[in-house]
Amino acid sequence: MTAAASALGRPARFISLEGGEGAGKSTVLAALRAALEARGETVVCTREPGGTPLAERIRGLLLQADGDAPTPPAELLLMFAARAQLVSTVIAPALARGDWVLSDRFTDASHVYQGAARGGDAALIETLERRVVGIEPAMTLLLDVPVAVGRARIAGRGAPDRIEAEHDAFFDTVRGAYLARATQHAERFRVVDASRPADEVAEAAVAHLRAHLEAMG
Repeated sequence: MTAAASALGRPARFISLEGGEGAGKSTVLAALRAALEARGETVVCTREPGGTPLAERIRGLLLQADGDAPTPPAELLLMFAARAQLVSTVIAPALARGDWVLSDRFTDASHVYQGAARGGDAALIETLERRVVGIEPAMTLLLDVPVAVGRARIAGRGAPDRIEAEHDAFFDTVRGAYLARATQHAERFRVVDASRPADEVAEAAVAHLRAHLEAMG
């Protein structure tokens, strides 16, 4: 773990879901939410980029398939602008109330997509993470799926957005970077084989949640 990462807060009730395209994050997020609500917990679900009116507008700029595509540095800064807004107006207030927060992607995605896949400056990303975001999830579930499987799952969703339209080599880099990051940050990452049927993936994710709850006491 780097010095930058070690300075981050890690709220126990903050969980993120990561993975490539077609990994099934939405299904798993719904299962985690149901498991927590069954315990009487209040749960806030969000996504990146997005989660607030301003951040959703930034999402549109980032993902639109036509028009003026952002350069890699612009993409990185737009991602962190949306993230800063999300943390300040949604995530931090929810955690302060004692709610649980489940996020479909968080800063790990920038390390992978804007860092490894786009060739961005890893030190800059760590600096932005520390100075603009300030927190990381207590547990990150990495839904790992082969690129070909993930691509097949999203093939029927309509026209791909700008990220989904990337070539297979891009997503191979994404997958490898996620797995490397899971090894580097094994204390909070839990890798789930997301190539299995959706119900089995959700069950495995909920099992990790229960273990996290037990560890919290």
